[in-house]
Amino acid sequence: MHRWGIDLGGTKIEGAILDADSLSRTSLRLRLPTEAARGYEHILGQISRLVGMLEAESGEKRPPCIGIGTPGATEPTTGGLKNSNTTCLNGRSLKDDLRSRLGTEVRLANDANCFALAEASLGVAVGAPVVVGLILGTGVGSGIVVNGRVLDGLHGIAGEWGHNPLCGEQTPCYCGRKGCIETVISGPSLERYYRSLGGAQLRLPEIAQAPDDPHAAATLDRLRKKFGEAIGAVTNILDPDAIVIGGGVGNLDLLYADETREAILAHTFNGELRTRLLRPALGDSAGVFGAAMLTV
Repeated sequence: MHRWGIDLGGTKIEGAILDADSLSRTSLRLRLPTEAARGYEHILGQISRLVGMLEAESGEKRPPCIGIGTPGATEPTTGGLKNSNTTCLNGRSLKDDLRSRLGTEVRLANDANCFALAEASLGVAVGAPVVVGLILGTGVGSGIVVNGRVLDGLHGIAGEWGHNPLCGEQTPCYCGRKGCIETVISGPSLERYYRSLGGAQLRLPEIAQAPDDPHAAATLDRLRKKFGEAIGAVTNILDPDAIVIGGGVGNLDLLYADETREAILAHTFNGELRTRLLRPALGDSAGVFGAAMLTV
């Protein structure tokens, strides 16, 4: 039997059908826009539409269970979604509503957990006992995998790295706090910082390719230093074997450079840093692969 996974993102919804004997192989992948601005019911409709498309194009009936990666986490006591930057999902019983819409069982997990699980099980960090999978893009989050199992935590918030505060930072965050990591080193936050220095309206990859621009240099230096501070705290708590850096910001070479390792070490309670900083091996497939693995 094939395994079905869906990755619900802020801008797109991806569905994939995976070979149960080799989960790294897909027989079909399809995408639809999330169109989150149109609200919760519309998102449910887009997911249902995507599942119907998977059925039509594969010629298969939907399976008894579908794994779904979500932005945010499920509150264990109520079943409601929380901490999602797709704010219309917050407080909603997404699992129950999807079960009703799709007519099949669903298993939900945070999208960063799905990413971390896929890279630890099928990707670049196979064999590493403790893996932190970072999502560093429009938002900032992480998943933690210990000996092949996702760490959820009592409140379902294990890995919510993006909402730890950074020293001296005061930018308001959608979560209601100030100075969260997400407000400092997410892609949009770095682009805003660049503009605040007098830079043009550029995307982060363009900023990274402007070596003679002093505003670009200052923006990238801020990323390196603040990333080092943020990951130093994670390293002190989890002491991971590997950190896999996903998301658009994770494509920047500077995050893997010796200078960034030194920035992390400056905040680490140890004299050396042996933790591997890794690029994901599964690309943008990791989230949907991890979602499908929820049904294993």
